[in-house]
Amino acid sequence: MTLTPSQTVGPFYGYALPYEHDWELVPEGHPEAITLSGRVLDGDGEPVPDALLELWLGFTGDRGALLRGDGLVSGFGRCGTAPDGSYRFRTVRPSGPYLSLQIFARGLLRSVLTRVYLEDRPDPLLDSLDPARRPTLIATGSGDSYHFDVRLQGTGETVFLDF
Repeated sequence: MTLTPSQTVGPFYGYALPYEHDWELVPEGHPEAITLSGRVLDGDGEPVPDALLELWLGFTGDRGALLRGDGLVSGFGRCGTAPDGSYRFRTVRPSGPYLSLQIFARGLLRSVLTRVYLEDRPDPLLDSLDPARRPTLIATGSGDSYHFDVRLQGTGETVFLDF
């Protein structure tokens, strides 16, 4: 008996997945707000216009992850990419050294997971990487605005984690 070839599923992200303020983990004007933005790129450096990203802070406090507004922080956000592959999240600095980012995109058999570090500092995962790969997990910028591109394969491919 031979295995049935695998195939990708989707994209089906445009229907039922978006919800109001999905990319805003904190409301506009929140005193600790930062913006994380970037692009999702394929192996040729071309934008992926129909990817879906989920950002996880790792905590939600005493509220559900989908609650928005009222000045509090949600631990989860979701953002689809625009035609140019861009995305944006408004969040706060994580309590730990990184933000967790999950990417769903056509051509993937399953979603991929990575980390977004807002600064380059000692960390067991970063320290274990080849120095040439380390920058693929570190966002550029400072203050309240950071940029992080996700390259799905090829030169400069983002480091993805296997859980």
